[in-house]
Order: sequence, then C-alpha cells, then structure tokens
Amino acid sequence: MSDKETIDMLIEGGSAKPGPTTAPKLGMYKVNMKKLFEDINDQTKAYKDMSVPVKVLVDKKDGSYAIRIGTPPVSSLLAKELGMKKIAVAKAEKAEGEAAAEKPAKKAKEAAPAEPVKEAAAADATDAAGAPVAKKKKEKEKIARVIVADVKMQQLVKIARMKWSGMLSKTFKSAVKEVVGSCASMPVTIEGKAPKAIIAEIDEGKYDSLIKE
Repeated sequence: MSDKETIDMLIEGGSAKPGPTTAPKLGMYKVNMKKLFEDINDQTKAYKDMSVPVKVLVDKKDGSYAIRIGTPPVSSLLAKELGMKKIAVAKAEKAEGEAAAEKPAKKAKEAAPAEPVKEAAAADATDAAGAPVAKKKKEKEKIARVIVADVKMQQLVKIARMKWSGMLSKTFKSAVKEVVGSCASMPVTIEGKAPKAIIAEIDEGKYDSLIKE
C-alpha cells in the first residue's frame, strides 16, 4: 500500500479554504490545514477570480505534503487579462450591429427592381496593385467581423510566465511564441497585428528586452 495520498481540488485562485470533501481527508492524515491553504493561496494568487486545478500529495505517515498547481488554458488567462465582459459585450454589440444593418439592406434589395446582368469584366475589377477589388473587400469585412480585442505583448509575456512550467517549450521565448500563436484562434490581434507577424518580430529580436528568462 502506498504511503502517499493524492487529493485533487479545484479552487479559486488565492482564496482556497478547506471544504466538506477535502477537510476530513486532510484531518485524517493530520495535515496542518492552515499552513497548507496559506501555501496554496500564495502559489495561486496570480489566478485571482479564476478556477485553478490543484493536486496535494500527502504523506500518510507524517502529514507532510507537496503541492502541484495546474494552470487555466491560455484562452481563459487571456480573457481574464482583457476582461471577459469586455469580450462578450464586444461580440454582442457587433452581432446586433450586423443584424440591424442587414434588415434594411435586405428590405431594400427585395423592393428594388432586378438589375440587368453586368459584364464579367466589372466583376473582375482590380485595384492599382492588380488585386481583385471584390476579394479584398470581402477579406477586409471578414477581419472586421472576427477580431474582438487587441492585447499587449506585456500581457502575453505575463501569461507565458504563468504557463511555462507546464509547457514543453525549452526556452521562455518559445513559450511566449506558443502563447502568441494561440491568439489566432481566439481571435485577437497583438499590438494591432496578426499573431504570425508578432512571431516573426519575436524571431527578429524586437521583444528581447521584454522576454527575459
């Protein structure tokens, strides 16, 4: 029989306290609960107001323990940095605005007489650089609809420090690049730029003074 007991908890960062399921076990092994939760809260204070997975490895013989702190996903940490309500409101306002704009446009289209088919050449119009105008306009509109927030590099570096211990990245710069890359699917811009552009700038050394191991 093992002399170790693993107790899994899901606590609020910086505000953990004994619960009805954990207290009996900890008491049975004579763990100093006051000290344990002080240690847990000290190690999770950076995750204030967030749910954090915690493992406590207890020695059944002497009540000593080891703490293993998990971390929320990058998306949750970034939502916290930007303000979850801010992102939610931005999405809602954007959706409402698009819906409101579509209604009169749809009515006008239905009421308008059918237009004769224009020449194919007009549909394939290009700008001065030779790029299809219609395609560029569609891509621009798509970007405007999707991006809901912009994040600063300082915020991503902070998140990378929180996540690094649980990542496979060998260097802190690689950890930062991994966090930056995850922004593409959220989706947000970084310093007003796409994640790919920021990764290229990191490789060029632009943020070396900010990214210190």
